[in-house]
Amino acid sequence: QVQLVESGGGLVQPGGSLRLSCAASGFRLNYHVIGWFRQAPGKEREGVSCISSVGTTYIADSVKGRFTVSRDNAKNTVYLQMDSLKPEDTAVYYCAADLICSYSWTDFGSWGQGTQVTVSS
Repeated sequence: QVQLVESGGGLVQPGGSLRLSCAASGFRLNYHVIGWFRQAPGKEREGVSCISSVGTTYIADSVKGRFTVSRDNAKNTVYLQMDSLKPEDTAVYYCAADLICSYSWTDFGSWGQGTQVTVSS
C-alpha cells in the first residue's frame, strides 16, 4: 500500500523555521519525484517545490531563498526546510509523489494527509 506521511508542522513565530518530513511506505522514493504543495483557507493548492529522483530541485518564486528541499533515499524520506517564515506561509502543507516534477497539483497521483503550518506571533 502506497502511503506518504507528512510531519513537522506546527505553530512558529514570523522569522522562525520548521522542517517538514515526508516519509514514504509501500514504495521506494528512489524512482519518484516528490512535490510539496500548500493550501491556505479559501485559496487554491499551490506548488512550493519539487525534487526529482536524482536530486534536482525546483523552488517556487514565492519561497525561493527561504525554502529548500532535500531527500534521503536511505530513509525513504524527503524534507522541506522552511526558514524566515512569514504569516502568508500559513497553510496545510502536503507532499505528493509521481514521476515528473510539476507545480501543478493535478499532475500528482499519490498524496499525504497534510500537516498544518501556522506562522503567527
